[in-house]
Amino acid sequence: MKRKAEKQQAAAPVSAMSAIAARKARQQQAQAAPVPKTQVVVEIPVGPPAKRPKISDDEREAAVDVEETKGRRTRSSTKREAPSSVPTKDGRQKRSQPHKQVRSQSPVAVERHEAQLQEEYGEDGQDHLEDSEGIAEDGVTSVIGDADGFESPTETPEELQNFPLSKARLNNGSVVYADNNTICVRIKEKMNLALVGQYDLWVKRGLVSLMGAKLHPCSRAYRVYAPSTHSLPVIKCVTGVHGEAEVEIKSCKSGLARLQNLSPLYQRIWNGKSTAADKLTLKGTSAGSRRTFSVLYTSADDSFKRHLRPLHLDKKWSASMKALSHKQGQLRVLVCGPKASGKSTFSRYLLNHVLSPAPEVENGFINSDGCAFLDLDPGQPEFATMGQVYLAHLRTPFFGPPFTHPSLDDSRDGEVLRAHYIGATSPKEDPDHYALAVMDLMERYRSLLTEYPQCPLIVNYPGWIFGQGLEVATWLIRSLGLSDVVYMSEKGPAEVVEPLSVAANEARVPLTILPSQPTDFVSRSSAQLRAMQIQSYFHLSHPRGLSNPLWQGTPLSRTRPIIVNYAGEKQGILGVMVLGTHIEPAMLREVLEGAVVGVVAVESRKAIEGSACQTQESRLVEDEYAEEDLDMANGIDMQDNSDHASRSLKDNSTDGIIRSPEDDLPYLYTGAGTSVPLRPSASNCLGLALIRSVNVPSRQLELSTPIPPSRLQDAFEQGHQLVLVRGQIDNPNWAVSEEYYAARAAERRYQKEFRADETDSDKHPKILDVLHKRVRRASNVPWMTVVEDNSRRHREAAAQRERSLWKLRKKAYPASESETEW
Repeated sequence: MKRKAEKQQAAAPVSAMSAIAARKARQQQAQAAPVPKTQVVVEIPVGPPAKRPKISDDEREAAVDVEETKGRRTRSSTKREAPSSVPTKDGRQKRSQPHKQVRSQSPVAVERHEAQLQEEYGEDGQDHLEDSEGIAEDGVTSVIGDADGFESPTETPEELQNFPLSKARLNNGSVVYADNNTICVRIKEKMNLALVGQYDLWVKRGLVSLMGAKLHPCSRAYRVYAPSTHSLPVIKCVTGVHGEAEVEIKSCKSGLARLQNLSPLYQRIWNGKSTAADKLTLKGTSAGSRRTFSVLYTSADDSFKRHLRPLHLDKKWSASMKALSHKQGQLRVLVCGPKASGKSTFSRYLLNHVLSPAPEVENGFINSDGCAFLDLDPGQPEFATMGQVYLAHLRTPFFGPPFTHPSLDDSRDGEVLRAHYIGATSPKEDPDHYALAVMDLMERYRSLLTEYPQCPLIVNYPGWIFGQGLEVATWLIRSLGLSDVVYMSEKGPAEVVEPLSVAANEARVPLTILPSQPTDFVSRSSAQLRAMQIQSYFHLSHPRGLSNPLWQGTPLSRTRPIIVNYAGEKQGILGVMVLGTHIEPAMLREVLEGAVVGVVAVESRKAIEGSACQTQESRLVEDEYAEEDLDMANGIDMQDNSDHASRSLKDNSTDGIIRSPEDDLPYLYTGAGTSVPLRPSASNCLGLALIRSVNVPSRQLELSTPIPPSRLQDAFEQGHQLVLVRGQIDNPNWAVSEEYYAARAAERRYQKEFRADETDSDKHPKILDVLHKRVRRASNVPWMTVVEDNSRRHREAAAQRERSLWKLRKKAYPASESETEW
């Protein structure tokens, strides 16, 4: 700038330019210069520093690059807030001090805003507590996770609050009728509505799209679960009569909301207070009426001020789904890609699109063969709990996240045909067993085609797409007889895309590459979502005569367990297996108590014999699918413990069973160094069970399991024996703390009723004392510590955990530049 002023001075006459005039010229040029980039470097600092730091040019450019990656909305909002020049007394222009204002005012505003924005939930895992408390005072957050996907707590800017959710707005002309539980609305074409909560949707006129499904007018109402833990499903009118579709939305009582009394992870995930749209439709109803759902126009309508977003699809996703669904019964598609790329969302939408019901005809619905869903992701399965791979046959669309349908037992909408217990959240723990399980499930699908020849197949592959996982993926493409392969990332990397392309060309299968569409902000980590899903599984029931499942809000410790003899004349199980490592038989009881195990039906002795001597090559080449004679004895009744069951166990004693010295537990161990899993071609996982205790004097196990008795009875009638398999999945911390949270919830409910009812003042203190004793008793259990600290530091740490959202960071491949942005 000085050099520029000197040039101007040289151009003018020397007598007309003095030192004072040159200084004034430089000041005017400085005032006319644009606002420097440092004004938008620090967007929301965490606290005022002692003095204003100096910012170098390199730091300034790096900060601007980070600012630009946060989105166009953030940049425009920051530009609008840029300070303007104001005149001073001497008439010269003086810039305001934006940094001082932001540093002194924004921390208080951010804390007040985030206290309203974030959900209020606690943690039942020590890992997440450490992660939340690992936030330094300077606002630097620790990054956790492996090289393929990261999760870290983050903060949400204020401008993200008022996010549009619905295009349509309800008025007196669009509302057909309404009462305490139901509203019937008309939605114009190309318009949509977003709701949060639980409801039953009935399409009366027009064509409506919801989570990939095209819903025609019919007599059936579809159950929809829309919690705040996932993107909200959107009801959109595709076509309608006179340009409008008519739908009825009705409240439902599934019991799933009762789980908030058992775990803080389920708290504040449904609808809160009535919104403006709800109040419009609740006019004329009784005071205090509240539905199980709420219509939201924007995210600011939410009373909990949560980070809500609608679930929209990329245009390429929609085009690919239409092209794949046109193949109908010839569809055999494998969906793969990096972690957090949207594989599960795409598979769920494609499944609903394929299962969209046809319009009614004179004889009812057109018969359909349904759709087969081969879920190969043991970490985040769709219709089962973690640690399993399975083949499901589905008949109708499903609207909700995985924890709303963790099981398909006795359901008219679908069933799990066959499952195998991997015992881990990743197949890399035992790739050989994983490959054998996939081959067996594919053979089961081929047998399904004999009954339903037009049944398509959707294969959901996990995010294990690098290294050995890539080898397994290419092997599946070559051997499964697929029709299509979908890879969920346009950014590569080439180390993954090229082998997949080569394998697809060899198998003469088209490879479609779609953009990833992850969710930026999530209110639950992956571990917490798995805990919610398995807790939902253990509290789920399918009553006869009801089309939808129900959830029980009673802690498992207060439910009646199933008693199983593990030794003696009426032994009910063949043995207990521990995957992953060999343990001393004397430690078996400590390993089993309080653990979640897989209940596996052994269909043949070949499931155990000879499994230790198989190699990887022989497993992949050997024909595992020859029909086997069931040479097992008659079945075992876990409840009746009949005599013929104990005789069959004596006659079919296995050399691999070792009795523990003190507990007499049947330890099924085959292998050298590690326990070899059961052969998938001769075994089938029926579900999961929680071992509540091992009663050594009576030689009995106390189990809690949601497996229907009819399914166990079918296994016994076919001559199968049961093996309990202990894997390496997450510990059931949720089960340990259920009684404590239930006691706390009961105490709070009674205190609320006590304040409202003062009729019997002598009775209330006694009841409160009993409830308080229950809370103290429930807090004094093993593996759980209740910290009652009301200090300021503890309150601030708890508030930080309640405000934290989780933001995903994707990394497609180590040392690569693709998929590495936040």
